[in-house]
Amino acid sequence: MAKKPAKIIIVGGGLAGLMATLKICEDGSSVDLFSYCPVKRSHSLCAQGGMNACMDTKGEHDSIYEHFDDTVYGGDFLADQGAVKGMVEMAPKLVKMFDRMGVPFTRTSEGTLDLRNFGGQKNKRTVFAGSTTGQQLLYALDEQVRRWETKGTVKKYEFWEFIKIIKNKQGICRGIVAQNMNSNEIKSFSADVVILATGGPGQVYGRCTASTICNGSAVSAAYQQGAEIGNPEFLQIHPTAIPGSDKNRLMSEACRGEGGRVWVYRKNPQTGEKERWYFLEDMYPAYGNLVPRDVASRAIYKVVVHMGLGMTNPNRVYLDLSHIPADYLERKLGGILEMYNDFVGEDPRKVPMEIFPSIHYSMGGIWVDTKHHTNIPGLMAAGECDYQYHGANRLGANSLLSATYSGVVAGPESLRLARSGELGDALTPEELEAARKECVDEFDRLRAMNGEENAHKLHHELGDIMYKYVSVERDNNGLAECLKELKGVLARWDNIGVTDHGTWANQEAMFVRQLRNMIIYAMAITKAALLRDESRGAHAKIVLENGKRKLDENGDLVFMPRDDERFMRTSIVSFNKETEEPEVTYREFDHSLIKPRLRNYAVAKKE
Repeated sequence: MAKKPAKIIIVGGGLAGLMATLKICEDGSSVDLFSYCPVKRSHSLCAQGGMNACMDTKGEHDSIYEHFDDTVYGGDFLADQGAVKGMVEMAPKLVKMFDRMGVPFTRTSEGTLDLRNFGGQKNKRTVFAGSTTGQQLLYALDEQVRRWETKGTVKKYEFWEFIKIIKNKQGICRGIVAQNMNSNEIKSFSADVVILATGGPGQVYGRCTASTICNGSAVSAAYQQGAEIGNPEFLQIHPTAIPGSDKNRLMSEACRGEGGRVWVYRKNPQTGEKERWYFLEDMYPAYGNLVPRDVASRAIYKVVVHMGLGMTNPNRVYLDLSHIPADYLERKLGGILEMYNDFVGEDPRKVPMEIFPSIHYSMGGIWVDTKHHTNIPGLMAAGECDYQYHGANRLGANSLLSATYSGVVAGPESLRLARSGELGDALTPEELEAARKECVDEFDRLRAMNGEENAHKLHHELGDIMYKYVSVERDNNGLAECLKELKGVLARWDNIGVTDHGTWANQEAMFVRQLRNMIIYAMAITKAALLRDESRGAHAKIVLENGKRKLDENGDLVFMPRDDERFMRTSIVSFNKETEEPEVTYREFDHSLIKPRLRNYAVAKKE
């Protein structure tokens, strides 16, 4: 008996969205694929360093279990272990799939897959395509999706922005409203199931390594319609980025994976002479420069900000590749080195790079179960916009894996749900038109705003507030102040003045809508961080004593310990429509497979 075809809407054309699309089409159903930008410019292409999978081509006796344990351990035991286990088991198969699709993975002279080191992993298990791995994977999947596009199974809506979901009378998601970014036309679209795959909220912090399209607006919109957000307080700060006036540019962890060393100048404690201090190697001798990102970022911050070493105004440390042969660097890291040369004007083959930590990735996102259902029936989520796989800190090179794997899970599951008879009534023409009209009226109000506030200046303020209070180091005084200031920013949003009142390509009015969503997302992040009274992964909270940051006998900050009894739980944030404020509860998750233990990267990992 032939399977009943279904219509699935997917919002987001990165790895997660494309992988889900491919799986749906292979099953004989169709997809309306919405993307804020051309699919081939989705943020997945910015992932440089590689994708983790236990291929064991280096004879290190790597195992899937080791990948599993490294991921759970690196995430400080806050990731759903059942979900992670499924992901790492599938990883080698996904690499082989991409290989068959023609991804030009870097190989050894013998023709086997080359592997590199990445942070938090003692074994080499990161496959890579030079320094453009994300781009190569994205292009390979898009070419596969184009086959279905030519057959009429996939319809792409590029340069369309998601505005909201549409629920039927039973409260089940059965469609979306979206806007053409060129014509500003607003339309309603019906479907059996909707999958959000819209990436992370990096632009909530303003200057970050993420693309300007990564604003979290779609997630925030769904959150305001009832979708729960899981663990939003966990934002990854990447230790090695080029700070810039407009945005920060990532210097991939692959640089350290290929032998790059982080250092600053200091006086030798014995001789008083100026010397290079390779501080990560001293602080964490077992892993050295390959400690996880949260650990490296805090170390750099401590050395520069608290110890006064490195460069200040602006803050910098050195990431050094100059000791590695140039031909080796060109083969393994060519694209990254060219980018640094283009933006800084110096050749990292010859001189050390100047870097500093930057907001990079969100471990939190829309809460989903292991099949990628949200708490709203009919709405699913995949990729960085879900919370599932990384716990309190993501290991480098697990992002491309989790994005691809989540698409593998979400695509077939959306079809099962579409054929289950659990989705209630399809949307009527009247319901579709009512949702569309509501969004048209809202956009008209945005175009007519004539206050005194500048939206882009307000966005810069938002980013500065978030980086000041909710980044590398946090304390409850700062988080409470942050929440207060965010409420003030939200109130000022009502007084924005829009200079473009037109109805064609009015991206200013669209940005104003996105900005409000970003502010509301920022409040969810901050409230969850305020209430989580522990340090875990990327969430490092300082102890307060008499209202001031506590110091130990050496003058170092004292951080709250990890508190498994109270906080070995997922933060669940819900939106209160009346107050427009976040409400936080906690939910149990599966941590039954690997017994929790304290992380310590100064010594070899112990079971």
